[in-house]
Formats: sequence, structure tokens, C-alpha cells
Amino acid sequence: MREWLARLADWVRRDRLERELTDELRFHQQQLERDALHAGVSAGEAPWTARRRLGNTTTVTENARERWSLPSLDQFQQDVRYALRGLRRSPGFTATAIVTLALGIGANAAMFGVVDRLMFRPYAYLKDPQSVHRVYLRSTFRGDERIFSTFEYTRFLDLQKHTTSFSRYAAFSGTSMAIGIGDASREHRIAMVSGTLWDFFDARPALGRFFTPAEDSTPRGAEVAVLGHAYWQSEFGGRDVRGERLQVGHILTTIIGVAPEGFSGVSDREPPAVYIPITLYAGSNPAASDRANYFTRYQWGWMDMMVRRKANVTMQQASADMNQAYRRSWEIEGEIEPPLTPLAVANPRAEVAAMKVAAGPDPGLEARTALWLTGVAAIVLLIACANVANLFLARALRRQRETAVRLALGVSRGRLMRQTLTESVLLSLLGSAAGLLVAQWGGTGMRRLLITTQGASLDVMTDWRTLGVVIGIALVAGVLTGLAPAATSGRGDLAKSLKAGAREGTYHRSRLRVALLVTQGALSVVLLVGAGLFVKSLNNVRGMRMGYDAEGALFVSRNLRGTTLDSAQLVQLRRELVTAGQAIPGIAHVAMVSSIPFWSTSTTNLYVAGIDSVTRLGSFTYQTATADFFGAMGTRILRGRGFTDADREGAPRVAVVSQGMAGVLWPGQNAIGQCMRVGSDTIPCTTVVGIAEDIVQRQNQLADARRFHYYLPSDQFRPQRGDYLIVRVPGNASAQQEPVRKALQAKMPGQSYVTVRPLMDIVEGSQRSWQLGATLFVAFGLLALAVAAIGLYGVIAYNVTQRMHELGVRVALGAQRPDILRLVVGQSARFALAGVTVGCALALVASRWVQPLLFQQSATDPGIYVAVSAIMVVVALGASMSPALRAARADPNSALRSE
Repeated sequence: MREWLARLADWVRRDRLERELTDELRFHQQQLERDALHAGVSAGEAPWTARRRLGNTTTVTENARERWSLPSLDQFQQDVRYALRGLRRSPGFTATAIVTLALGIGANAAMFGVVDRLMFRPYAYLKDPQSVHRVYLRSTFRGDERIFSTFEYTRFLDLQKHTTSFSRYAAFSGTSMAIGIGDASREHRIAMVSGTLWDFFDARPALGRFFTPAEDSTPRGAEVAVLGHAYWQSEFGGRDVRGERLQVGHILTTIIGVAPEGFSGVSDREPPAVYIPITLYAGSNPAASDRANYFTRYQWGWMDMMVRRKANVTMQQASADMNQAYRRSWEIEGEIEPPLTPLAVANPRAEVAAMKVAAGPDPGLEARTALWLTGVAAIVLLIACANVANLFLARALRRQRETAVRLALGVSRGRLMRQTLTESVLLSLLGSAAGLLVAQWGGTGMRRLLITTQGASLDVMTDWRTLGVVIGIALVAGVLTGLAPAATSGRGDLAKSLKAGAREGTYHRSRLRVALLVTQGALSVVLLVGAGLFVKSLNNVRGMRMGYDAEGALFVSRNLRGTTLDSAQLVQLRRELVTAGQAIPGIAHVAMVSSIPFWSTSTTNLYVAGIDSVTRLGSFTYQTATADFFGAMGTRILRGRGFTDADREGAPRVAVVSQGMAGVLWPGQNAIGQCMRVGSDTIPCTTVVGIAEDIVQRQNQLADARRFHYYLPSDQFRPQRGDYLIVRVPGNASAQQEPVRKALQAKMPGQSYVTVRPLMDIVEGSQRSWQLGATLFVAFGLLALAVAAIGLYGVIAYNVTQRMHELGVRVALGAQRPDILRLVVGQSARFALAGVTVGCALALVASRWVQPLLFQQSATDPGIYVAVSAIMVVVALGASMSPALRAARADPNSALRSE
């Protein structure tokens, strides 16, 4: 080892050693010449005498060089220099290859940055992330297994008490709350965390301290807060804020510290502005129906749990331990709050898995779409590699005689293969450098689509994980692009290649080049089919009637922020807000409601005569609303009527049911006039007075036709309820946010406040997975199509260039211009049809896995396959037109004179 290290050190300073050796030999030469002159040798003969006495200086030099030489490194250096000279001599080839690889590598770098941030990248400062897990629970409800990661604080205490496989436990949750007082208050992200959470991280406060487990105790934690670093800098200018008071929602807290820069806890969204004890939030939350018993009852599932596995415990053992603890907790819940689904029916199970929900047991549609898009980016890279490999093959065929000469001079075939691979890897590394620019520019849009605020600021150029992956991708791409040309280096008849003249053998058919070309076309077809499927899915989602008109509607959320109002005051506030909204110029409809689609739902017991259990027929959600609800929401009444001002407290109870609910509860009957009892089977009848169109209330109902929903007048059913307003405005809803907020804020008592958002913000969020798939599939599909078209053009143009003599002879023998055009265009069409055939077959094979990602769209839609096939053929014909026209101008005189 010492010898090799010494050799490596000498190799690094070999230029200096070379100069020293030259100087030493010159010195000995001069000394020997002087001795010869002193011995009486003439001045002309002295140099020759000195050389004879010195001996073979070449042998001496080579022996000395061998001491500081590393042949493998020398050869690699020579190969790199040879590759650079070759790339400089062919600027067109170099530029085309670099741009092609940059597009493929850049797409993969951007997708890796997104998926890594979404699923795999550990949270900042997290210690030993491999041993930290989120807890996931499973249970069976009405025959369907549900997976969820949020549960009750009491459940957290049970799981902590009845497990032994973990060294640390922490609870956490997050919400948006107003920080500050009066007009200076603004909504920010708040993290509610247990005092044990800080032990999971190797982070020290930038200022002050973190709160302790003693300050996070039941029933209500200490009124302390830790600021997020970015919020501290933006709102407080980085000054010492310890001991200052800060209003966080309805809680007045004391600032005790500031989190370090870059710390975001376990937030999958933007870094929180403030961290407060989780028991402080739970014990003082006015929205909790039973906040005094949140740590002894099982009615409020709202927080997540993380654990640190002990060093000697495997994942399987940890999950088994958590599973038995969950089953024990289920039994305890049944004893405290019967009736509960029996253990054998619910089959409750627990497991520990990835901290990132997107990498957990139920990743969701967006995460699964992101993984598919990662595969799509890999396909784009394969197309780019095939394109560049084809360029290398074309150049290798053109340089076949040069290669034969080098082999004849003694260069080994292995050395030729190494030179080709070195050139391809070098080209790929140059492409990766350009690909980083592509990823930085194009990846921002991807990150905003996939991971919103959290990933939008990711800098590819300074992210070492992404840079490492890009280098790895570049090396793999370099090997893939150079493998085929390297394997063909020096193959064939050496003597025939040496005897070939300047024209002979210039055109060579290559099955490998054809295969690569067809592969590019086939993979492009697959991506374009995927793009077509996702675009149609997105159109189906957007074209589907959801049961309301989200455009032109604002939803207003009220937050009392600790202001205590009795039932009568709540009812009065509700009426004042509705009146204030109706007084705004241009407002068409205003209604107070209890829930918002995709935001919240409400259920209660429901009884219908002749049906022993309504719940077994499905999930029935309700909405309480004021009289103008159907106009404000844009939900159509199909039969009967909606609410009126006459449907007040004391009047006969009425309800409007959805069409699907009417069909399942009273099949074959007129639902209007039917009786149902809401909340209890002993209260008076609630009469159905109208049937409304079905609505989509939850994300999972987008593909579910069984939407059971009913509406109750607010004055007749929990009149104090109503946390939201629906305001229908003319024109652009976003432009009306601030006027509506100001008008309603004037009616809010004390420190309470309202927030206003367009309803489309929530509805469009439910369409994100299909929008994501459509956008990126189209982008990658068009990118792949462009790369494939460039590759096809390059192959056809190269073939035409090499066949100009042959084409000239054909023209001399009587071939007409249309014949030459058909010859060239026909070759391109055959390539395209072969690619279409293979690509459609691959797309059909993949359709079974793509189908779950689509919405009301068949993955084998023949219309899309036909359209994509036509596009590929048209693009192929377009790519071949320029070379075909050049071929049609072949000069027969030049061809005949060359014979």
C-alpha cells in the first residue's frame, strides 16, 4: 500500500520529476563532455564520446518514469484528452448529444427532487431517521378497511403505556391560526407538539429554550411558545423576544425560545410560525366538544404520533408490539364508551412505518401519481440515451476505416471500447451539467404542483442529494449510450475495411440502430398514451357536475378566538353576518352553513320507518343552512322546494334530501312528504319537502355515485351552529375577498375574526392528482416526442448523406423524383409504424396499473391509441421530409464521375 501511495504521489508531481530528470541527464552529459575534452578529445567528438559513456538515455528515462507512472491513470488521461479532441472536432454532434441528454437528465433530476422531498428526505435535524416512525392504524368499517394516522390523545396515551419497543414517543398536529392582535393579526401555520418532540432532533434553539414535557402536561399545558426561525426574522427582526407576550389564536402565550434556522419539526407543509404545547391547544380549544376530557375519552381524533424504535428491535417486532397495544386500547375504549364495533368485526391493527405519509401504507393518489411520473421521467431518459447511442453508432460506422487503421497499428479492441465509453460518459457528464439548469428552471413548477410551499424553494444546484443522484444518472446514461457503440468497435472484416476506398462501404445497414430508433418511438407512444388518458381524466373531473357552482362563490370562516358567547348570542351573530353580507353591493346570495365541501362533514343518527338500520345502507352526511343556501351554493332543487324564511324554530321540521338518498331510502316512492327522524327516534318527524341534486362532499366521492346528503334549516336544528358563510359574488371571486372580509369583520366581537377564500381553491385541490398527471405526462410526452423526432431525423439524414452516391446512380438509371421521395419517406414510415405497434402493445400491458389513477376513463380507450398513432406517423413523416427532399436532388453526374 505504501508503494502505491508513493507511486500516486509521484504521478501527481510527474511533470516536476520529468523536468528534474531532464536537468540531471543534461548535467551528467555536460560533465562527461568536460572530462572528454580534458582527455584530449576534440570539441566536435566530445559530445559523442559523452553519449557513449552515458549509455542509452532513453532506457534510463523510461526506467525512471516507470517509478512514478500509473499506467491505468495515464491511459485514462489519454482517453479523456482523445474524447475532448473528438468532441471539439464535431461541434454539431456534441451539441445535439448534450442537449438531448440534458433534457433527459434534467427531467429526472427535477422529479427526484420532488419525490425525495415528498417521500424520502428526512426532516431537518432529525437524529437517526431510520429508527423514527409514524404510527398508522387500521380498522374495518362497513366491510371496508381504513388506514389513518390521526387519532385521539387518549389513544396516544394508551399506545405509549402498553408498548415496550420504543425509547421515545411524541404527539403532534398542525393548523392555521391568527397570530397577533387587531388589524396586525395574520393567519400562520401553528404546530402543536408534545414536549418530548424536541428529543427526536439534534437541534439547539437559536434563542432561549424549548418547552419541556412538564410544560406539556394534562389537562392543560403551560402558556408558552417557541417561534419558527423564519417567522422570528420576518416579524421580529431577529431581536431578543424572550418573555414577550404573543396572542396565538385564542391563547395568550409567552415566548420562551426560537427554533434554529431550517427547522420545521415534522411539518410536511411550510415551516410553522409558532410551536405550542399540544396539551395547551387541546385543553383550551373552544371548537372541541369535550375539551375537558380529551385525554380520557375517545371522541376527538386529531393528532399524529411518532416513535423512536429501540436499537435491538426490528420493524416487524415494533409493529407487532404496537398492534397488540392498539387492540388493548380498543378494548379499553369499548369499556368506557359502548357501544363500539366488536374487536372481531373491526379487526383493529397498528403498524409503524415511514414518517412521510406519502411513503406510508396509504400514500394517496398524488403520491402514487408522483411515482408513476418518476417512471415517466426515466422513460424520457431512456429515449434520450437511445437517441445519443444512435448518434454514436452512426459516427462509429462512419469512422470504421479509421478504426481499422488503428487496430492494424496495434491498438487493442479493449482500448477502443474504453475510449468509446470514456467519450460517452464525458458527454453524459456535460449533459448532466446542462440538465441541472433544466431541473432548476423546470423543476420549480413540478415542485409547486406536487408539494406546494414546502418544495417550491428547493435549490437543485446546492442540494447534495440531488447532485449525487444526477452524477449517478449521468454515469449510468453514459454507459448506456456508449455500450452499443463500444461493443461494435473494431468488429467486422479488418482487411476489407483497410482496402475500402473513399466511397466504398460508406453506407452500412445497422439492425441495432433500427432497434434503438424503434425503441424511441415505442416509448414515446407509451408516454403520449398516458398523456391522453390523464388529459381526458382531468376533463372528466372538471366537466363533472359536483352539485354546486364553486366559481363565483366565497366561503367565509369565522373564528371566535376565545370570545365566549352563549347560544342566543351565537344565533344573533349568525344573523348579523348574513345581513351584513346581503348588504354588500352586488352580492346575490348569502347563507350560513355548518360545513364546506372537501373541508368538513357532519353526521348524526338517522331513523326511517321500515328500515332497521339506515347506516348499513351507506354514509349519510347533513348540512345545516339558512334559507338562501341553495341559491348561494348553486345546488339545484330537482323536485319540491328548498328552504324559506318560514322554516324557523317552532315551525314543522323540514328537510331537503339528495336524489341518491331519496332513491336508497324510498326506492320506487315519492320521497317528498316522507318522514325521517334526525338525532333520535323519539323526536318529531322531519318531513322531506324537496329533492336536490347529488353533491360531491368528500374527495373519495368523486368516483362514487352513492352520495347521500340531506339539508336542515339552521333555525330548526342546532341554531347556534354555523361556522361558515357562503357568499355568491359577481365576477371574479378572488377580487371580492377583501371587500367581503372588511364588511363581515366589522360585525365580529372582541378579538374574533373571519377569513375569506374562494371556494374554487378547495374544489381545485381535489383535482390536483389528475391535473398533476395531465400536466407532467403531456410535458414529458411532448419532450419524448421531440427527442424521438430529432433522433429519427438524424438517422434518416445520415442515411441519405451516406447513400447519395447510390441515389445518384438510381437517378441515372431512370428513377424519378417521386420514387426517391417514396424511398426515403417510406423508410421513415416503416420505423414509425414499428414504434407505434410496439408502443401500443406496451401501453396495453401497463393499462392495468394505470387504470386506478384515472377518473371515469378507460386505460384502453381506442380513440387515444388511434390519435397517438396518427401523431407519431405524422411526426415521423415530417422529420423525414427535409432529408427526402435533399435525396431527391441527388446528382447522377457526380455519382457516375466517381466510378
